[in-house]
Parts: sequence; C-alpha cells; structure tokens
Amino acid sequence: MKRVIGLALVLALGSTLALAKDHDDDDKVPAAEVTKIEETLSTLGCSGFESIKKEEQGIYEIDDAKCKMGTVDIKLDKDYTVVLISRY
Repeated sequence: MKRVIGLALVLALGSTLALAKDHDDDDKVPAAEVTKIEETLSTLGCSGFESIKKEEQGIYEIDDAKCKMGTVDIKLDKDYTVVLISRY
C-alpha cells in the first residue's frame, strides 16, 4: 500500500513539473522580438530589464526596466507601441 501511495505521489509531482515547464516555454519571447522590444525601450531611455513575457493577445510585459525615469514595468502591444508604463 505504501508503495502505491509513493508511486502516485511521484507521478503527481512529475506531472506538475512537466506542466510548469510547458508553461514556461509558452512565455519565452523569440530573440527577434526581444531585439525589437529593446529598440523600443531604447527610444524611451531604457537600457535594461529583468524579464520579458508575452501575454495573451500579443501584449509584451517588460518587468523592472531600467530607465532614466527610474525602474518601471512596461507593456507593449503587438506593434511594440507603449500601452502602459507603471512606475513604483
């Protein structure tokens, strides 16, 4: 009985990790898109960021962008136009 429960726990954990890995792959932004995002950030006076995620409907979320105005989060639309800048 203990072996069955142990096996079930191992399988459940493995499935959870596999789903998490698949979700991480969905968020990755291709290098060509990152280059265009960096060009847009440069025009805003930004020179770095912590991470970029692609959300639903083609919205890019840039976390902790290092800009002249301070550290901000930025959202760009699919055409790399600023939708939102959030300073904290």
